[in-house]
Amino acid sequence: MTALPRGETPGHSAEDTEDTEDTGSTGSTGDRPGLPEGGSEESSGLPVDVADGSADDPAGGSASGETPEATTAGEAGDPPAVSEAQAELAAQRELRRRIEQRKTEKAGPIAAGTRLSGTAAELLAAVRAVESGQKTASAFYEAPPAPAPAARPAAQVADRPRAPLLRSASAAPVPQEVPQEAVDAVRAVLSGAGGPAALAPAAARTLGEQAAEVLRQDPWQLLAVPGVRPEQADGFARALLGPECGPDDERRTGALVGWLLEQAAVRGHTALDLVTVRAALAGHGVTDPETAVDDAVAEGVALLFEEGVDPAGAEEPVEESAAGNADDESAGTSGEADDENAGGRASGPALLGLDRYALAEESLADGLARLANACGKGADWTDAASAAPSPSAAELIRAVAGAGLVVHAGGEAARAEPAALLVAAHGLGLRALGATHSTDGRRRLAAGAGDPGAAVTLAGLLSGTEGPGRDEEGALALDLLVVLDAPQLDVETAAALVEALADGTRLVLSGDPGVLGSAGAGRVFADVLAARACPQVISRTPDPGPIGELVSGIGIGELNQVEAPGKEVVIVPVRDAGEAVHRTVQLVADSVPRAFGIDAADTRVITVGHGGPAGTRALNAALKERLNPGPGRFGGFDPGDRVVHVPSPGRTVPAVVVSADAEGLRLDCEGTEVVVPQGRVASAVRHGWALSAHQAAGTRWPAAVVVLPGDAAQGLSRPWVYTAFGRGERHLSVVHGVDRALPRAVAEIPAQERTTRLRALLEALPTPEASS
Repeated sequence: MTALPRGETPGHSAEDTEDTEDTGSTGSTGDRPGLPEGGSEESSGLPVDVADGSADDPAGGSASGETPEATTAGEAGDPPAVSEAQAELAAQRELRRRIEQRKTEKAGPIAAGTRLSGTAAELLAAVRAVESGQKTASAFYEAPPAPAPAARPAAQVADRPRAPLLRSASAAPVPQEVPQEAVDAVRAVLSGAGGPAALAPAAARTLGEQAAEVLRQDPWQLLAVPGVRPEQADGFARALLGPECGPDDERRTGALVGWLLEQAAVRGHTALDLVTVRAALAGHGVTDPETAVDDAVAEGVALLFEEGVDPAGAEEPVEESAAGNADDESAGTSGEADDENAGGRASGPALLGLDRYALAEESLADGLARLANACGKGADWTDAASAAPSPSAAELIRAVAGAGLVVHAGGEAARAEPAALLVAAHGLGLRALGATHSTDGRRRLAAGAGDPGAAVTLAGLLSGTEGPGRDEEGALALDLLVVLDAPQLDVETAAALVEALADGTRLVLSGDPGVLGSAGAGRVFADVLAARACPQVISRTPDPGPIGELVSGIGIGELNQVEAPGKEVVIVPVRDAGEAVHRTVQLVADSVPRAFGIDAADTRVITVGHGGPAGTRALNAALKERLNPGPGRFGGFDPGDRVVHVPSPGRTVPAVVVSADAEGLRLDCEGTEVVVPQGRVASAVRHGWALSAHQAAGTRWPAAVVVLPGDAAQGLSRPWVYTAFGRGERHLSVVHGVDRALPRAVAEIPAQERTTRLRALLEALPTPEASS
């Protein structure tokens, strides 16, 4: 493995010797031995040069920040014999027959949503009623009481209110405020059972105004509250129920099944292998996992599917640690969309999933097939293709002329090709628009197309605040939509987007397969690529410069040495997390601005996790102290603070604090004023000088500082390094303390698999002949 480039680190001022606060630095350190100033570290395979000047004595490092998935109890049990799995599948013959019948019926153009049934069809009808104006969204907030369940033995089913199904953090709407009386009632229930009273507002928002009664009758519904773990819910249940509380209580097992599937969704899965769920239940003390799953399916907590699934992703263990960090919106996003798997997909084991993701995947598969089949194929765009600025752009234009659905893959430089497509479409008189993941992506796409109105953010397009609006039938008034940053599409967002496109609209999904995947459940871009459900255009435009060369090598698993005569890429070795924080502040506040003329506001720090002595929290505290010191009188923030606004879980928007008043905290979100209510500030606003790689995806800055302290080694993977290293346009500094873990991650740790049903659904649908 060759080394990263050698070169001097931009120097810092001699007078810059101030102490940097090392927050949360506890525990034993696993850091490597120190290096002398200007020395190289032969053991790491990375030639390094250190910034000139002296550093303060580093504080002790922590053994861990926020590490990736830990082994769960689900991994401990051996999978059952094949005969048992076959017996389970045999019990689902009727389901198989319906699935095959559905696949057979899909032989022609498909009207979106017409093949859905049951709960999925009802939910889709509700969405369409809102879009068409027949009903308001508020009409669906208060659902009618659910019918009483079928009679069961009294010991199993006491008369208790049914709480809503657990919801995924990735796409859940902003929690609705509830009356103070409801919060007080929940606080009384929690306090009476020895639970934390501070959990009352979250429990009331999650479970509704009847939350207190719900918890009295079914204490395990506390698992629906973000951050609550099974052992905590068990303790609460024992305090409330006493001797009636048992590990196989149907209320407990049903809540556990829902919780396991929700944690899987937080990590990107839309379904889980039935064997994995049973093993995880056994790990939580359930003595009859098979019956527990059957009961959960009968109660509607989960749906059972028997469809082909990639075996490589089917045995993914269920991660319990994701729920332990409730305020970490990226804690569950460590599972990323994988590279294209060209092999065939054999029939896999039975899958268990939540109905919301089943609806989304079914609707998305049908909608993509509808767009692919409904578009006119005879368009003549020959002249537009001939005028394209590059061969790859011409190929993309020709592909879109002949297909209703096209996938375009490429790196940062390849974004010029969708821009050229938009220019060509506008020249043909088409209503064409580009949608991006971030406001920065919108700016770059609009600049490439030479038209500020050519691009919008995807969130703005779906909400109606950006773009052309809807026609009389509720569809977006477009002939062509190009979605950039497509790997960031989760399955629910993608389904909503496709449903909003009318027949005949062309859709292009464009993105870089090497970056981290969506914060929400699903791997839409990777599944569409792997299913070969439509023509694919793979860009041949390389990313320029030393950073582009470095990142391109990482994408194929090589950490190559590149020439960086202008110090575009610099390595800063550190011994421990405390030194990593100190050197990072030096780089952002002094070295990079002085050497490259890049203001500190235009530099972003990227690190592996939010916790730990060199996580985003510690780095943001140190950067605020240096760049914008203040008392934090507005809920911990001061005017001028760089922050990220989290309007919904999994979505972050860069912003600057302007002021605060009785209405809330006022932010400038890249030109748009946003007021965050006081009650939402703690959960929706964070300091934003330092970000996780997931938060940074889809955005680039003039300079990026990637921090890799020793305790970050286990959190590294090829997509993480690829994403983080690609965020700097002109300069990249790597604060490096992970020894050989960096080249090993690039070479040996690819994207983590996600278990989804979308690829199998797409492969079962009739689509136009795809080209590769």
